[in-house]
Amino acid sequence: MDRTLIPKAWGFAQRVPPVALAFVASLLLSAVAVSGTILVGRDAALYLHVAEQVLEQGPGVARTLFDWPWFSLLLAGTNWLLGLPLEQSAYLWCALFMAGSCALLVAITERTFLGSGYWACLVVLSVPAFNQFRYDILREFGFWFFCILALWLTLKWYERGDWKWAALLQLAIVAGALFRLEAVFLMPVLAFCLAPELKTRQAWARLLQLSVLPIGCLLVILILALAGSDAPTARFANFWSLLSPQGILTSLDALGKGLAQGGLQEHGPDDANRIVFLGLSALIVSKFFTLCGPFAVPFLYPASWLAVRDFWQRLRPFAWAWLLYFCILELFFLRYGFLNSRYISFLNLLAVPLLTAALVVLVGRFPRYAKFLLGLALLVMLANVISLGSKKTHYREASAWIQHNTQPSDTIYYDDSRIAYYAGRGYPRMLPPQELLMAAEPDYLRSVRYFVISAKENDPSLENWLAGQGKRVLSRFANRKGETILILGD
Repeated sequence: MDRTLIPKAWGFAQRVPPVALAFVASLLLSAVAVSGTILVGRDAALYLHVAEQVLEQGPGVARTLFDWPWFSLLLAGTNWLLGLPLEQSAYLWCALFMAGSCALLVAITERTFLGSGYWACLVVLSVPAFNQFRYDILREFGFWFFCILALWLTLKWYERGDWKWAALLQLAIVAGALFRLEAVFLMPVLAFCLAPELKTRQAWARLLQLSVLPIGCLLVILILALAGSDAPTARFANFWSLLSPQGILTSLDALGKGLAQGGLQEHGPDDANRIVFLGLSALIVSKFFTLCGPFAVPFLYPASWLAVRDFWQRLRPFAWAWLLYFCILELFFLRYGFLNSRYISFLNLLAVPLLTAALVVLVGRFPRYAKFLLGLALLVMLANVISLGSKKTHYREASAWIQHNTQPSDTIYYDDSRIAYYAGRGYPRMLPPQELLMAAEPDYLRSVRYFVISAKENDPSLENWLAGQGKRVLSRFANRKGETILILGD
């Protein structure tokens, strides 16, 4: 690509190789995002609590608190080896995993589409889908990194075809599965990539190399099941239920019947099922393009769609991974009834080479828009990591009140368990949410001494409930936005 197309604002960056630039810039962006954070996420508080208990009671306690605790064990091990506080080590690991993912994607893109390295940097550091989570502590960062690493190793394995690369890519899949079990979907990705070549002896030899991991995993699961260890096998069984044809059809029929009864009585159940399937597919695709941010713009130019063909031909493992993960998202929605941007964002991560190729086509055809796209991308990049909204200071203030005004033996209901975590009271598995709490059993309500909830003090339903239970507002905490935490008691 003609370097004159790269705006002068990137001149200083051209002195640094694209891969190194992506790694260092990613670390800096993560540091900026974390610096403005005063409250960890709900999942993060759970992982940190499990790690704390591992340090206090040993690794055996981990699976009693969370059935897939490997990230927490990593944090506990880091603290034990280096003495780094758990929260800081968690942010460090997440930043390193994210930087590694960015660097690998830039390396893959630059190698596949020559001269696209700096544009790949811009894309991978700006796409809102996954960059918006830099402030958080998530298992997804490890899952993303090891999946991208496995795909990078797959490309190496295609070139050389020996056992070493096959073993390394399978180890990367195992490492990814320790963060999220969904990483095992990469095994059928590899099989699909080999399918057109199975007429040759070399392809069968490669298929044999790929059989080591599945056979080994099945043996481990069988041994654990025979030994009576049900913690990991329960997670495997849950994942298998997601893929079960019987479960898929049952969930699809239930959604289809609900849709037909809700307003499509003139359509049969088969039509309703098709509408559910097509509507869900359209929803995921629309969210995918929305999460691309400004990098969805190149697809408004018809010639940029040629990048899809190049993506399929040159990076088939990524293309198959995108398609199979798309199917997993559909199955997840059918099984659990919801999707969020955090789950969908892996589609955008896999599509970074495609988005870069489409961007290169657009700026090659319309070079005058290069500076505009660069400026827009930089604004999005900063918006991903800088929050101008009100901080959740009221959570920390409520935690301090609990810590100084209650006893560890007191029974406390938390609307958000992060308040308990910051008060040094662990991370209690949440009791019924606030709406159900209002209708809870009287014996249970009498056993709770304090209620810590997010609510408005003048809420009529809350006032009626307080009068009925003989409770009153002991303290209230609000942030600049007016969001309120109330502490209720006798």
